[in-house]
Amino acid sequence: MKYNFDEIIDRKNTNSENVEGWRQYIFKCGPEKVFPYADDEFIRMWVADMEFAVAPEIRQAIKDRVDRRILGYTMVFDQGYYEALNNWCRKKYDWSFEREEIVFSPGVIPALYQLVEDLVGKDEKVLTMTPAYGFFLHACEYSGVELIQSPLKKTGKSFELDFADLEQKAADPKVKVLLLCNPHNPTGRVWKEAELRRVAEIAEQNGLWVISDEIHCDLLRKGVRHIPMGKIMPTYEKLVTAMSASKTFNLAGMLFSNIIIRDPQERKRFERRDKNVGAVNPLSIAAHKAAYEQGGEWLSQLQDYLDENFRMTADFLKKRLPEADFILPEATYFAWVGMERLLPEEEDLPLFFANNAGVLMEGGDKLFVGNAKGYIRLNLAMPKALVEEGLERIAGAICRTRPSGSTLG
Repeated sequence: MKYNFDEIIDRKNTNSENVEGWRQYIFKCGPEKVFPYADDEFIRMWVADMEFAVAPEIRQAIKDRVDRRILGYTMVFDQGYYEALNNWCRKKYDWSFEREEIVFSPGVIPALYQLVEDLVGKDEKVLTMTPAYGFFLHACEYSGVELIQSPLKKTGKSFELDFADLEQKAADPKVKVLLLCNPHNPTGRVWKEAELRRVAEIAEQNGLWVISDEIHCDLLRKGVRHIPMGKIMPTYEKLVTAMSASKTFNLAGMLFSNIIIRDPQERKRFERRDKNVGAVNPLSIAAHKAAYEQGGEWLSQLQDYLDENFRMTADFLKKRLPEADFILPEATYFAWVGMERLLPEEEDLPLFFANNAGVLMEGGDKLFVGNAKGYIRLNLAMPKALVEEGLERIAGAICRTRPSGSTLG
């Protein structure tokens, strides 16, 4: 089947956070704040869901489950879901895990909140690499613990781990958890085997828990390989791996994720403290199982489409905004773009582009954690026509604010 990723889908009146929730999330305001653009005039390049239809195979699985006619209390009892996920991991990553290691959460972020609460005392710390997703900090704030930042080093062609800095900070006896994002959000780096082995060495030397957020692991550029931390640390007990089909297959609203916990005691504690007491949405199981069993071809075509969107974006920036700082990401559907040389005086880039371009985006230290100043994150998981329009608007807004006589590419 040839899937249509060019279709523009009307999401109004679906209680979509993407459509309805951007004021509160990005700008911490309500409908009283007026913008120069009507709500339906914005190009929405912000939150981490896609403007693509869910694969028909998954939609059919949901319909089939509804046709069973009863949607009562549900848990994952049968072997089928585990087999679907484990077969996916074997095929994609040459990695597998035991069935008893998997527990479930409504999402990776709720799981992270609970894991930090479980593993880190009030006077202890969590370590992560920055820039980082804002909820890494929020999970620590919720538990009243400190988040220690190890900034990535920006090179000409990549973002690199600063192992000397990471090693020094990991040696702090108050640091109990290393929070790893692989692939990395927002830069799109896929950590190579040698890098992951060095991270593992540092964690093991200091007896740290490793929480590996791998939710973007399927969203790779063609030809790039993801290596699960579980494969790098095959026997390390203090490892938690978080995965889901939600980002890959545009199922975030189904609220379902796989949390693979090696240590039996922490696994039992996680289950015991689960606010949902093990219950899951029956439609979520059906959707995720179908994704892992039948979604391979849809994902392959999605990767081709995203790769083309990224090539188009890179070409556009090189030609029209050559001063923008952009490295083609190895994974995710986000473009992490530095704007400091283009808009050095702008303190709030999302607000600038909302007002001057009618484009919604995330960026800067207000929405990310650490060394994100001057950067914007653009979601490119949308039809090419919308990406093109968004980029043209961004360039136009910058051009209008340039000093008289200056030019763009």
